[in-house]
Amino acid sequence: MNKYELAVVVNAKIEDDERAAVVDKCKAYIERFGGTITNVDEQGKKRLAYEIQKMREGYYYFIQFDAEASAPAELESRVRIMDNVLRYLVVRQDEE
Repeated sequence: MNKYELAVVVNAKIEDDERAAVVDKCKAYIERFGGTITNVDEQGKKRLAYEIQKMREGYYYFIQFDAEASAPAELESRVRIMDNVLRYLVVRQDEE
């Protein structure tokens, strides 16, 4: 099992319950592909470095999880097509 982090920027113009549903769906995808969520860090609303889809702000979430090496590719293919996700990135965290 490797340690990974999923960074997700969610549309700031949607309601709180819709935003929570997007994050819950990301967590469900992680668990579906055999991952175990270790931490969810909500950074809140922040200004984007540049405009994305005519939006200047987004909600940032960082989800740390343990999973097999095949899980990130599967996860990215699902998150890529989700509505209200402006940007995403899965990175492997080094062992310390």
